[in-house]
Amino acid sequence: MTKTPIELLRNSAPAARPVIALSEGSDPRVVAGALAAHNSGLTDIILVGPEDEVSSALAAEGISVGGGIEIHDPATSELTEMFAAEFLALRKHKGVDEVKARAAAETPLIYAAMLVRIGHATGTVGGAVHTTGDVVRSAIQVIGMAPDAGMISSFFLMYPPDDAPDNARAMLYSDCGLVIDPSASELANIAETSAASARSLLQVEPKIAMLSFSTKGSARHKAVDKVIEATNTIRAKRPDLEVDGELQFDAAFVPTVGERKSPGSSVAGQANVMIFPNLDAGNIAYKITQRLGGYAAIGPVMQGLAKPANDLSRGCSADDVTQIIAVTVLQAQTAQ
Repeated sequence: MTKTPIELLRNSAPAARPVIALSEGSDPRVVAGALAAHNSGLTDIILVGPEDEVSSALAAEGISVGGGIEIHDPATSELTEMFAAEFLALRKHKGVDEVKARAAAETPLIYAAMLVRIGHATGTVGGAVHTTGDVVRSAIQVIGMAPDAGMISSFFLMYPPDDAPDNARAMLYSDCGLVIDPSASELANIAETSAASARSLLQVEPKIAMLSFSTKGSARHKAVDKVIEATNTIRAKRPDLEVDGELQFDAAFVPTVGERKSPGSSVAGQANVMIFPNLDAGNIAYKITQRLGGYAAIGPVMQGLAKPANDLSRGCSADDVTQIIAVTVLQAQTAQ
């Protein structure tokens, strides 16, 4: 069975403990999840937020600062002035002045992202309170895209339940949380980036299914044409990757169906990277897989950034926070 991010980290703990900045440091779920990651030896933590509120949240867990647990209050931190100057330099061309830069630096999302930008933190996690749009915007503005990324997208890691059949497998679903209606070239980019994420986080050789409501010409529509074009694009760019499309989900997932609908394919019936044609399909699919199939869903995880920054669902649990912290640490290790 594929190991979860926490299990992978426990088997290969880094020599120097990474530091993860939590931008919603007073939220009880974030505090509990971050402390679980810290107590498991996965990471040190910085809880960002008003000091009195964060201290109260820690006290409720019977914990105080020290020993790899820090509180950073952007309103009083000695780093805020430097972060304001850095944000001004980054965003002056967008009309940001000194007053706006100072105000931005005092917001927890920007402050936490700045900790990552300057190397004070390994990665950052937010989204338990803020929207995905706010989290992504802060990450792009401060951390920026990786030089070869082209775009920012997201994915979920899907892990089968303990009582799943022996042939069940962990999968990566993309994009389920960010890019609403990708073009064919964007879909190919998402597939390529997701392949690298699957290799590093699931530690499997990616088998990529470009999903559609059609398999190999069983239906004709411009939406199908987009998936076919995306499949051809990634095959031309990355002939080393195993990619097949267009495929319906059953053809991608079930070996007998895959052999019948796409005979001879090395991907059909065996896919572990599922690329959805739009956000409607991806978001609905991961929730159905989670709620009806009993799969654990970790994400949304962002890919394409220069340094790790990840989003949480506003309905997240403390365990979700711990899991996404582990993913963030693994992303940082892979990028080194």
